[in-house]
Amino acid sequence: MSKIQMPVEERIGKVIMVIVLCLASLAALYPFLYVFSMAISSPEHVLRRDVYLYPRGIGLEGYRLVFSNANIWRSYANTIYYTLVGTAINVTLTVLAAYPLSRPRFVLRRPLSLMITFTMFFGGGMIPFFIVISRLGLYNTRWGVLLPFAVSAWNIIIARTFYESIPEALIESATIDGAGNMVTLVKIVLPLSGSILSVLALFYAVGHWNSYFWPLVLLNNPELQPLQIYLYKILVQLKQDTMAGAQIGISRTVAAEQFKYSSIIVSILPIIVVYPFLQKYFVKGVMIGAVKG
Repeated sequence: MSKIQMPVEERIGKVIMVIVLCLASLAALYPFLYVFSMAISSPEHVLRRDVYLYPRGIGLEGYRLVFSNANIWRSYANTIYYTLVGTAINVTLTVLAAYPLSRPRFVLRRPLSLMITFTMFFGGGMIPFFIVISRLGLYNTRWGVLLPFAVSAWNIIIARTFYESIPEALIESATIDGAGNMVTLVKIVLPLSGSILSVLALFYAVGHWNSYFWPLVLLNNPELQPLQIYLYKILVQLKQDTMAGAQIGISRTVAAEQFKYSSIIVSILPIIVVYPFLQKYFVKGVMIGAVKG
């Protein structure tokens, strides 16, 4: 049998698509390669900024400064705390909100869904939000960063759409056998929710790990600030050192420059390590949650 020839227009389109995807991948990968190369290049090349793609020489002074700095490890521990505790709260509340909204028999399903959707488009603003946090006594506390962002309306909608794909007959059979709502959720629904739970955990965890603005606004105590705030302080200090020029000496400027890049690599390493293990669930969960079954 002769093979069916692909139309010329389709072949050209696929070639263009491959080229565009390759360029997009390079554009996304290059900043990481540049930061990594600057973090391990020798000091003279870092100072001259003649590192563009691959490392030039070897200099690990930045990593030595990172691993000997107690402040960065304190901020690192804070970030891990916010990520683990915050993600656990987020996923739990999202599931508890999304599952009832996915059941046709739930009387308040439509009005509550409209209220949740409303919050995606309208908000009170930063100043009223800050006043509420202060009046509740959450300012400059760990819970001030976790509780106000305990659930995402968008993630509730994604999880609700996923749970709508679970057959109602499965829920009804559990009810006939005497299972209550929580038993049905824990023993029947959750074992079927591996993909969407992984997606929610990944979304929330990355959000907590990269959180910068609200911790900067709500946390004045350095003992409670996450890693991103400390990186911000490093950049500000580096700028001041660079402007100071001869007063601080060339070695301190180079050390601060490499310390910045090394800190960035150390801060993003956990996400890079974890993501490959969740990628298959990520793609599957997003597709299931995005299309109503």
